[in-house]
Amino acid sequence: MKNKFVTVFGSSVPKPGEEEYETAYLLGTLLAQSGLNVCTGGYKGIMDAVSKGASEAGAEAVGVTLDIYNSVPSKYLTKEIKCHTLFDRLENLINIGEAYVILQGGTGTLVELAIVWEFMNKKMMPKKPVACHGQMWTEIVNFMESQIKKEKRETGLIKCFSDIEKCAGYIINSLSGTE
Repeated sequence: MKNKFVTVFGSSVPKPGEEEYETAYLLGTLLAQSGLNVCTGGYKGIMDAVSKGASEAGAEAVGVTLDIYNSVPSKYLTKEIKCHTLFDRLENLINIGEAYVILQGGTGTLVELAIVWEFMNKKMMPKKPVACHGQMWTEIVNFMESQIKKEKRETGLIKCFSDIEKCAGYIINSLSGTE
């Protein structure tokens, strides 16, 4: 699995020592210890934490950055891919990932989840493992699943977890073929 990447989406707001940051750090560590690499938006917060956990555990941590932001990329990146538009950035984040984890975030993270979900739902990309972590995403996914069911589209594409170890386990097992 050493050449496989998991794209992790999440907020830039959490700081080291805060629960959301430490959860993301643990996720990066768990994925790396299982031979997976990570890809993030490349900046601070959850992106930094995941990159730190992965790189400290010996995995690659790719950051897909956007040159219109006035931010410094995470120092834990092993590679930076610079994009000029938000759409290029989103395309790279999606294309690099063979699986996706959605952590705590705001509207940007919601957009990222929605694009992945829509692309799979409309068969614009193959089905890939997608895991959301946290109560907020559980509520959003459950609400949307009821609408998707009404539209007679495929449900169950997104899995939700309240435990980060189970979330990571789902991704690891899915990519190793044991899920």
